[in-house]
Amino acid sequence: MSNETSFGTHPANGVFLRFYTHVHAKHDGLLISEWLLGLAKRHQLGGGSVFRATAGFGRHGVVHHEAFFELADDLPQKIEFLLSEQHAQTLLQLVRDAGVNLVYAWSPVHFGILGKDRHA
Repeated sequence: MSNETSFGTHPANGVFLRFYTHVHAKHDGLLISEWLLGLAKRHQLGGGSVFRATAGFGRHGVVHHEAFFELADDLPQKIEFLLSEQHAQTLLQLVRDAGVNLVYAWSPVHFGILGKDRHA
């Protein structure tokens, strides 16, 4: 895979890196989603987004769903990044070094920008 992540005139090969957690999970007093986005931004690793699920269950088998009042407060979410392979490795190592317990998924991806404003 190329380490090229330029969104200039050429698309890039890289990594689609996703982390899975719960909405209210924290590390160092910050929500995991805020902490991960801030970590990537501080290290200039690329862009990220956070998505909240309406339902889900993880490795512990507990189902969280908006309709279940008692569990609706801790819904699953994913935090995802489009990165070069080198930047994805860096972000994973930073998370390991911080001792944060997170599930992640890594997929090769080809990405770019379409449209007339791609240089903006």
